[in-house]
Amino acid sequence: MIPINLIQQTAETLMDKAAIEIPQDYLDGLQEAAKTEDGDLSSFVLQAMLENYEAAKDDRRAMCGDTGVPRWFVKMGNDALVEGGMIALETALRRATANATNGVPLRPNRVHPLWRTDHDNNVGIGAPEIEYGFEPAAQGEKANWIDLITVHKGGLFGTDYRMLFPSDGVQGVKRFYLDSLIAFGKRGLACQPAIIGIGLGGSKDVCMSLGKRASTLRIVGSRNSDHKIAKMEDDFKELGNSIGMGAMGFVGKNMVIDCNIEVGYCHTGGMPMSVHAFCLSSRRAVARIYPDGRVEHRTDPDWFTPYQRRETVDWEPMLEAAE
Repeated sequence: MIPINLIQQTAETLMDKAAIEIPQDYLDGLQEAAKTEDGDLSSFVLQAMLENYEAAKDDRRAMCGDTGVPRWFVKMGNDALVEGGMIALETALRRATANATNGVPLRPNRVHPLWRTDHDNNVGIGAPEIEYGFEPAAQGEKANWIDLITVHKGGLFGTDYRMLFPSDGVQGVKRFYLDSLIAFGKRGLACQPAIIGIGLGGSKDVCMSLGKRASTLRIVGSRNSDHKIAKMEDDFKELGNSIGMGAMGFVGKNMVIDCNIEVGYCHTGGMPMSVHAFCLSSRRAVARIYPDGRVEHRTDPDWFTPYQRRETVDWEPMLEAAE
């Protein structure tokens, strides 16, 4: 059984790491962008960003003045048990969020939508969001662990949705993708260069979740297990960097650090699509907790496993591997 105090302690550490330490995969992508950028202002912004990340890590301060809205993704192994149950786990994550808001510190961005009530700790009705995934045990092993993933994502703009039709096809997907990127850049709706996540399919709410997860839970350079989708990801990264925009919407050629696409089955009559920008402060941190007290930190959420993308009713890992 995983001790609840270990969950809270780990969660508070993750909040600190996410706010301050840029994930290595995004940092590598940004450094590559800086090497190829030839727009004067875009180059200046990229260099300033790289210097700011170093200063944040050295001073142990948040890398951006807007620290986003903290949210949690919890992936549980099929055999995992939590001391006190799931209510205790959610309480621990909410308490860790409140403690980190005052400890890191983070900007208290959460307010009531109408009354603007602010508890000064990023906790409130429905905040922070906690989403769950589950994972079967690998052959010969026991899945008694829990993965905690925190993401501090911008909570205002940099997101759009459209209901397309099947006849729109890939060209329609490209049009909406470009429409969104141009709007993000020209209207200052996102801070580029960004990891772009695209959700295709599902119901409207699922489509939005797919796109958000694609932007925040996939690392730079990863590719969808469907080779046709993977090819689209490569094409869309190149397409996004061909529109003449760079860092913060200035003239340049590095607007997209990477493009990740996730799909879900949808109604026969439509093709929902969402576009999400995980901005230049790509704040995420991950840890796996075991019942014996071990905590393993990493930067790859490893969320989109074969099980998460399964199409069949029953999970048959040997069959999936063969395919």
